[in-house]
Amino acid sequence: MAVRSEIRFLLNDQEVSLSSLGASDTLLDFLRLDQRLTGTKEGCAEGDCGACTVLVGRLHEGALRYEAVNACIRFVSSLDGCHVVTIEHLRGSNGDLHPVQKAMVEEHGSQCGFCTPGFVMSLYALWMEVPDPTVQQIETALQGNLCRCTGYAPIIRAAHAISRHGTPASDFLLTERASVHDRLLAWQDGLRLEVGPSDNRAIVPATVSDLAQVLLAHPDATIVAGATDVGLWVTKFLRPIGPAVFVGQIDGLKRIAMDGASVNLGAGVTYSEAQDVLIQAFPHLADFWARIAGWQVRNMGTIGGNIANGSPIGDTPPVLIALGAEITLRHGDVRREIPLETFFVDYGKQDRAAGEFVEDIRIPRSGSDWVHAAYKISKRRDEDISTVAAGFAVCVEDDIIVAARLAFGGMAATPKRAKAAEAALIGQPWGQAAFQAAADALPEDFAPLTDWRASSEYRLKVAQNLFQRFYLEQDNAPRNAVRLSA
Repeated sequence: MAVRSEIRFLLNDQEVSLSSLGASDTLLDFLRLDQRLTGTKEGCAEGDCGACTVLVGRLHEGALRYEAVNACIRFVSSLDGCHVVTIEHLRGSNGDLHPVQKAMVEEHGSQCGFCTPGFVMSLYALWMEVPDPTVQQIETALQGNLCRCTGYAPIIRAAHAISRHGTPASDFLLTERASVHDRLLAWQDGLRLEVGPSDNRAIVPATVSDLAQVLLAHPDATIVAGATDVGLWVTKFLRPIGPAVFVGQIDGLKRIAMDGASVNLGAGVTYSEAQDVLIQAFPHLADFWARIAGWQVRNMGTIGGNIANGSPIGDTPPVLIALGAEITLRHGDVRREIPLETFFVDYGKQDRAAGEFVEDIRIPRSGSDWVHAAYKISKRRDEDISTVAAGFAVCVEDDIIVAARLAFGGMAATPKRAKAAEAALIGQPWGQAAFQAAADALPEDFAPLTDWRASSEYRLKVAQNLFQRFYLEQDNAPRNAVRLSA
C-alpha cells in the first residue's frame, strides 16, 4: 500500500497540511495553541461539558455531512479529508452575527459566556438539519452541553427563535457545500496516511483490508475509532497511545444493512449513524439510545469501539447480548464469528488476539413472541456512565415463558448473562410470581462490587427491581403490543 506522510483538511476556509504531528495531538490543543482560535473553550477535557464543540464535515456515502463533536477528545490525525468549522467562522449573510448568535443575544442565552460557543455550535448543527425543532429535539441536541449560570430556558427559547433570523437554505455552509464537497473529494487518493515519530505515530489505513495488514505489522498498536474512551487516556491520564491506528474514517467499517433476519453494522458505525435502523428494528431501544452519553459523543463513538474496549459498564453490550448479537473478528484475511457474550472473558480481557479487530456486528431480529426492554440506571439521566445497564428478552408462547436472555452491565467484571434468573423464568406462566422468582435468583448470578458510583447492595437491589419494572411495563401494555415490541 502506498503511503502519504501529510494530513490534509479544511479549517474554516483555509487548507491545512501537516507532516509534523503526533497520534496524541488533540484538535482542541491545535485550535487554541497552534491556530490561536480561542473561541473554542476547554472545560472538562473529557467530552462531557460541550464547551469545545465544533463541527466536523466529512464525506459519507457521497454526501457532505456536518456533525457536532468534542474537540477536546478528537485527535487531529482523525481529520484527514474533513472540514472543521469553529465558532470564529460563523457569519450572517451580510457579515454580521449568524442567526444562531442573533437568537442567543435576543433571548439572553448567555451570562458568563464561557459555554456559549459550544451551545451555539450544537444549536447550529441542529438548525441545519431541523430548522423548526421541538423542545425534545433541542434538549437532545444539548445533552452534551453544560451551562452553570444562564439556565437552559433562555437557550431553548433561542433555539426556537433561530429561524426568525434566517433560513438554512441561505446559510453559508449550505451555499458553499458543493465547493467544499469537491475539495474534500479531490483529496481522496486511496493512500494510507502515516505521520509522526515512531513512538507517537499515527496510521490511518485506506481500507479494511489495509487495516488488517497494518495490524499484522503493528499488533500492539492502539486502535482508535471515535476516541470517546481513548481520548481520556490522553487528556486525563497523559497516557501515550502511539503507535495508534485510526479507523473511524474507513468506509468499509461504516456499512449498515437490515433485512428480515438481522441488522448488520460495521464496527465503525457511530451511535448516531446506527440510531434510526436500530430503533426501526428494535423499537424498545429508542429511549435507551438517547441516554448514551450526549449528542457530540454519539456522533463520534462507535458501537464496535464500545464492544472492543471491554468495559464492564459499557452501554451497548448488555442490550446486544440480550438480543443474541454476534461479532466478526478479523486477523489478516482470517475471520471468525463468535457470540458477543463469549467475547468478554474477564476484566480487561477479551477473546481477541494481538492484531485482531472487531469487523462487524450482527443482531438477529426476533419474532413477535419475544418481549424486549433496555434499561440504564445512572446518577444523572443524561450524559452519564451506567451504574447498571440491562437488556431483557423474553419469549412468551400461550402465556408461558419458553426462553429468556437477560444481560447486565455494571454487575460483574464483564457484561454477563443472568443464567440463574433466566432459569427461574423459563417454563413459568407469564405473571408477577415468575419475575419475582427471577429477581430472587439474581444473587446466584452476581455479587457486584462497591465503588464510588454505587454500593454492591444498591446495584443488586436496583437490578432486582428491574424485573418488577419489566413485568409491570409489559403487563400493562395492550396484550397484542406485548408480543410485538421487537
